[in-house]
Amino acid sequence: MTGTVTGQVDFNSHTDAVVRTAVSLVNLLTSGEERGRTYRPPTGAELARRLNALFRGVGSRTQVTEAEAAEFGGVAAGLRAVFSAIAAGDIDEAARRVNGMLRATGAHPSLERHDGEAWHLHFHATDEHSSVSGWAAGCATGLAVVVGGEHYDRLGVCTAPHCDRVYVDTSRNGSRRFCSTPCQNRVKAAAFREARREPAGAAR
Repeated sequence: MTGTVTGQVDFNSHTDAVVRTAVSLVNLLTSGEERGRTYRPPTGAELARRLNALFRGVGSRTQVTEAEAAEFGGVAAGLRAVFSAIAAGDIDEAARRVNGMLRATGAHPSLERHDGEAWHLHFHATDEHSSVSGWAAGCATGLAVVVGGEHYDRLGVCTAPHCDRVYVDTSRNGSRRFCSTPCQNRVKAAAFREARREPAGAAR
């Protein structure tokens, strides 16, 4: 991992893309809570549409069918376990989870060059015809780069009440604790309201 001149944490461009994709897969495909509300993942054609939009957003030509889209749920659950372990301070468990995904997909490295980029490392699954296995292998490898580096704690789970969405913190000081600005604002607003109530209570 290297720092840019702005102080932000950067990985190589391919790792950046797959780690962001891992975050998006977890947040799209795992049920729980989001910004104070119950979250249920989309299904069927809507899920396939959202996944295809996600993959296009990181420059992939992957086209997911409805049947394939449903299989990504298991991948997302495995990825979430890595974020949850790190959030709990259990880096050993996070590493075990990542290693399990690497073994299951048979992730193997290959130097590739495309779209005008320099040579860079890609990781493919043993089953190269499966988009599900391919993305599982890529995301697991991206997380392996992070978990095996000094900034593994940049992976996290939102600490706002009633939200369990995940994030990767690439900020300068590594102080991010929320999945989004709305969650950060919710916590600040709650703290402000509490601070205003305390003096009134003390006066009685």
